[in-house]
Amino acid sequence: MAMTVKQVADIVGISVRTLHHYDEIGLLEPDALSTSGYRIYSDNDLEKLQQILFYKELGFPLKKIKEIINDPSFNRQEALELQRKMLLERRLRLDKMIASIEKTIQYTKGEITMSNEEKFEGFDFSRNPYEQEARERWGDEAIDASNQKIGNMTKKEQQALGEEMNDIYRELASLRDLAPEAEQSQAVIEKWYLLLNKMGDYSLDAFKGLGQMYVEDERFTKNIDQFGNGLAKFMRDAMAVYTDNHK
Repeated sequence: MAMTVKQVADIVGISVRTLHHYDEIGLLEPDALSTSGYRIYSDNDLEKLQQILFYKELGFPLKKIKEIINDPSFNRQEALELQRKMLLERRLRLDKMIASIEKTIQYTKGEITMSNEEKFEGFDFSRNPYEQEARERWGDEAIDASNQKIGNMTKKEQQALGEEMNDIYRELASLRDLAPEAEQSQAVIEKWYLLLNKMGDYSLDAFKGLGQMYVEDERFTKNIDQFGNGLAKFMRDAMAVYTDNHK
């Protein structure tokens, strides 16, 4: 069935502009053009678009999605099986976190008691949604080493690491109105550098590059700025100063 870009946008619930962008970057090029030069999409194109959106929902960057679906060995059935597995794992984690939130609400009302372990059920610090970007920037060896360090930690150690990360985020958020080069700012950003090196092996250049990703990648920015508007930009600038001062 031949469909126009507007018809596809209405069926899927995305914008025409998004479809145009996918075409421009070679991610989803429609099978044909009309005699007037308009894009015409086929059922095969819709199947490919479904794959793109599944991978996008799972946090894959468009560059990686293009590599996957254009690989000659790509198998749609295998991809669907893997996507289902990943989404079920995500649902399980979300269900655990929702249950933890509900327990915490009861706990704050004084209705139940709650152990420290229960407070962090559902958090999984062994998974990194930005791992692919990190691999592309710093190579497999550095990321594999980081994953191994985290994988060797007990669940309690991983929970403690997550708490420490959040504490530093909050401390930096309280300082974000200071200059990034201020002594206090640099003292706390050093804590961040040392903490990251508990999880992996971050060179100064990698540390500076990570700070840049905090601003360039909207997912990073959104997550970090939950602790305070503008925190991602402040951390980027403070990390750059720290790197330049310690080279």
